[in-house]
Amino acid sequence: MLRSMGRRFLIVGLLVVLMFVPLFFAAEIVQGRKSFSTTTIETVGREWGGAQILSGPQLVIPVERTVTKYSSRPKVHATTGVVLLGEDGAPLTERFAEEVTELAAPVFLYPEQFDVDLTTSAQIRKRGIFEVPVYQAQSKFAFDFKPDDAEREIGETEVLLWEKATLRMSVSSNRALRGTALLRSGAAAFTLEPFDRGNGIEAAVGDPRGLPAFGLELDFNGAQYLHIAPVGRNSSVRIASDWPHPSFDGAFLPDARAVTDSGFEAEWRIPHLARSLPQASRDDPDFSARSEFAFGVTYLRPNDFYQKAYRAARYGILFISLTFLTILLVEKGREKPVHPVQYLLVGLAQSLFVLLMVAYAELIGFALAYAVSAGAVVVLLTAYGWIGLKLGARTLVLGAVLVVIYAVLYLILHSADYALMAGSTLAFLALALTMFATRNEDWFGPERPEKPGKKKSGKSVLPWGDAVEAEANPSE
Repeated sequence: MLRSMGRRFLIVGLLVVLMFVPLFFAAEIVQGRKSFSTTTIETVGREWGGAQILSGPQLVIPVERTVTKYSSRPKVHATTGVVLLGEDGAPLTERFAEEVTELAAPVFLYPEQFDVDLTTSAQIRKRGIFEVPVYQAQSKFAFDFKPDDAEREIGETEVLLWEKATLRMSVSSNRALRGTALLRSGAAAFTLEPFDRGNGIEAAVGDPRGLPAFGLELDFNGAQYLHIAPVGRNSSVRIASDWPHPSFDGAFLPDARAVTDSGFEAEWRIPHLARSLPQASRDDPDFSARSEFAFGVTYLRPNDFYQKAYRAARYGILFISLTFLTILLVEKGREKPVHPVQYLLVGLAQSLFVLLMVAYAELIGFALAYAVSAGAVVVLLTAYGWIGLKLGARTLVLGAVLVVIYAVLYLILHSADYALMAGSTLAFLALALTMFATRNEDWFGPERPEKPGKKKSGKSVLPWGDAVEAEANPSE
């Protein structure tokens, strides 16, 4: 059976399938380590200020309305003032109407022109072996309002209390606010206070009609990402930073951007037609603005090696297959073939490569960790091919193939754009070379020698096992 190349291919194929097990556990360990890293990053980021979503400013104008309310009261005698009683002895009642004034739902007004200039300074914070990118931001807002929009939202019996108007700005966490917090309108300055409920700041601005445009300066900390909602009828947003690895995301991508090794700059121009937010409303649209239309930038660490290690585990079965195939082809013609257990040892060594890479990458970076781990595996398997598998000079072929395999794997992990092309091309070339190397192979193996003294039967057996009657020839 061991002399049949076809059967040996099948055995090696089953061993390849078996190698899914260690690769699966290696991938799970990588995912667990990534989850731990993510938890650490979120914890440090939250302590620094957390991911920030800015929405607003909003002008909130209280509304007062006059309503008629009907009530009941005891009926009294017009002259004596004595409560009148009915036939059953119970006091008689009468209904009366009175007009009362009460607060109604306020009007929420968004600005007409909304200009934002955000500048961030990034830095790296460490906890243990993990690095967390955080930022400090300085923001400048310029905006104005159109009071006529608020007038159209009220009914005939309602009145806008302009003198009690407040301006609100929502943030993800008030703990992130640092340094400057100034609100001005011309020469007038307003005192900012935290929300009495929720996260954000507000200021009593009084009647805004006739006031010049507002300006707001706000400094804050943040981590992971910085988003802003386009609340103006015409919104213009600029974000600049010294972070060289931005990821632009959210509801809108920038109209213009420039990314260099020293940082990035991006600009957005969003008209009101691009987002379904009312300029004036009796219902607070802030939740929709934050959840549906916010956009901005995510501060990423480039080349997440956990993701690369996970992909390496997924591609691992391909490279283990190529290694097994190389050993199977270079050992062809030997009297004593490689044992299945030896194939398993080779596969386990390649499965451990993923864990080695992650363990060292956390300490010394991905590129150097990959070189160390891949070099260790190549040296180990080449030495094992010479000493353990007794491949002799053919070990050089095994070593060369391993170098090519891990070089291609590095290309796949380093560039996700070319991963599919590199992997599929390597698999195709490996299949083509195997087909060429085995073009004259006797897949069924040599026939077994017939035992001495055993009489030939009248049937002959074809290589695939079917029996046929042999033509009788008495003279033979």
